[in-house]
Amino acid sequence: MRQHTIRRPVALTGVGLHSGKPAAVSLRPAPADSGIVFRVGADGPPIPAAPESVVDSHYATTLGRDGVRIQTIEHLMAAAAGLGIDNLEVVVDGTEVPAMDGSAKPFVGLITSAGRAAQNARRRSIDVPHAIRVGSESRWLQIVPADTFRISYTLDNDHPAIGLQTLTWTPSEEAFVAECAPARTYGFLKDLGFLRKSGRALGGSLDNTIVVGKNGTLNGLRFPDEFVRHKVLDLIGDLALLGRPLRAHVVARNAGHALNFELVVAIQRALGLERRAAGAAVRVVAALETAERAPGLSPAPAGV
Repeated sequence: MRQHTIRRPVALTGVGLHSGKPAAVSLRPAPADSGIVFRVGADGPPIPAAPESVVDSHYATTLGRDGVRIQTIEHLMAAAAGLGIDNLEVVVDGTEVPAMDGSAKPFVGLITSAGRAAQNARRRSIDVPHAIRVGSESRWLQIVPADTFRISYTLDNDHPAIGLQTLTWTPSEEAFVAECAPARTYGFLKDLGFLRKSGRALGGSLDNTIVVGKNGTLNGLRFPDEFVRHKVLDLIGDLALLGRPLRAHVVARNAGHALNFELVVAIQRALGLERRAAGAAVRVVAALETAERAPGLSPAPAGV
């Protein structure tokens, strides 16, 4: 199977979930083997979407380089992974990817509108060499070798609106678009004061978050088990930091971004991928500079 990028530049605007500030994101085609690379502003330094770039994984996944940060990348990363996009340049106007409706659905629509272009390089999957487990007795992730990518997730919460939710899923592109991408992020009304005092959830609203009150949700659900579906969505987005599709079975219980990232690092170490990290940034810069000179891959004009 060959690698893919998008056919043309596309963009959308919105508000950052945590910053509460206006945010815009532009997606541009990228050359084969360059992976997904973020920039803050068109002239910002490239920040590869890779484990080495993660600077925070609490409440959201944040990339950073030389003091520059881009927060809440996971839904966009999940959309790219779910649609089989390997190489992409992402320019963010601001410090956070827009929240949109709190799911990956708007990013799926954006990528679909851009079209998909096959590239000459082959797509190589990751096979884990053995079982890997991270976490504690009540919150954990485990990955075991398998012939295809599969996720089994258990979410256990004592709130009556959530309870025990389980999902076993073998993702296909069609299933991802219909069953996973629309699942929205959620938060508890009782935690809102603390989060905002700590500088988080400043842009959260009923338009982009399932708000869980004392007795139930304040804005309804798209799926009866939307909570566990969103957990699966976040896991897909965080696993995409590995840069290659997995062939393995991931079993999860009550995990979050921090544990997701811990599993990514454990997989990377098990495979010895860290040996390539030192040269990754150099290769990305060279590939993007080549792309900027190549016909059909020129930077998008302002406002695209």
